[in-house]
Amino acid sequence: MDAPIIDTVFLSIIAGYVLTSILLLRYPTLLHRKKKVAFKCRHICHRGGAGENLENTLTAYRHAVNLGTHMIELDCQMTKDGEVVVSHDNNLLRLTGYDMLISETNYEDLPMIKSSLHLDFDHRKIISLQGHVGETDLESRRIPLLRDVLQAFPDIPINVDVKTDSTDLVNKVAGLIHEFGREHLTPWGNSRKRVADKCYARDPSIPLIVSFSGVIFLIVCFYTGLLPFIPIKESFYEIPFYKFRVRSLAVSKRSTRVALKIVDWLLMSKTMFSHLEKRGIQTYVFVLNEEEEFDRAFSLGATGVMTDFPTKLRSYLDKHPEYAAT
Repeated sequence: MDAPIIDTVFLSIIAGYVLTSILLLRYPTLLHRKKKVAFKCRHICHRGGAGENLENTLTAYRHAVNLGTHMIELDCQMTKDGEVVVSHDNNLLRLTGYDMLISETNYEDLPMIKSSLHLDFDHRKIISLQGHVGETDLESRRIPLLRDVLQAFPDIPINVDVKTDSTDLVNKVAGLIHEFGREHLTPWGNSRKRVADKCYARDPSIPLIVSFSGVIFLIVCFYTGLLPFIPIKESFYEIPFYKFRVRSLAVSKRSTRVALKIVDWLLMSKTMFSHLEKRGIQTYVFVLNEEEEFDRAFSLGATGVMTDFPTKLRSYLDKHPEYAAT
């Protein structure tokens, strides 16, 4: 075959691929069935609102729910005696001052959370019980059971991060979700693909959150034009905001900041958010704590924002009714 004919065929194939990709990017339901999620959340309290109360406590959750949060985000671990508790860390040194593991301790022996903590994603800020509740209030300092949280907030969507690569933990969390009839209200997963895969294998009826490697895969597919063609089993796409990484890592090196801005540019795509929304996949951005950050995320089409400061996000949404509807 002559070279000009080969070139023509090749260019025709490429053109067909590009045009089909653009068409399906805009109209994905031509190929994919739109996911049906029972809720749409704008206001998401990260660890219950870790900038206003001690993180992952019932007091924090109640405060956020009273403000009208649409979703509680939390983390879970399993104790030595098999209880599922709400805690980001397995090692309790940061939270309690005791260098011990939840996985090696019975629930009744877990120490109380310290009365003040550095905000995990901005160590310049210290969160204290002072001005909120009395230091003797057990609910404000006790590491809660996941069971108690699910029971306390039966109608609030709860975003569960299964922190440990444990089949037993995955099974117990799934059991609690079913016990309280919350399959439609409790997205779950983990940043590690191995854990997220275990969640999906245990119960594909519970909405799944994209893992970190899954985010990278979807980003690559988007920028190569493959995204409109591939099936996506997850219902929630969660991505970090680069300023959050600058705050949490205290980044000062210019090259690192530039790299993070490039990552932010790749992640924060209005076109990709729109495509996912048309497929019924919600995009949540974390952890945003300033009004200009809320503004950027919502203006680009993010479904919801995770924040450590639920009062601040509530105030922002009250001032911006165009973003407040769920």
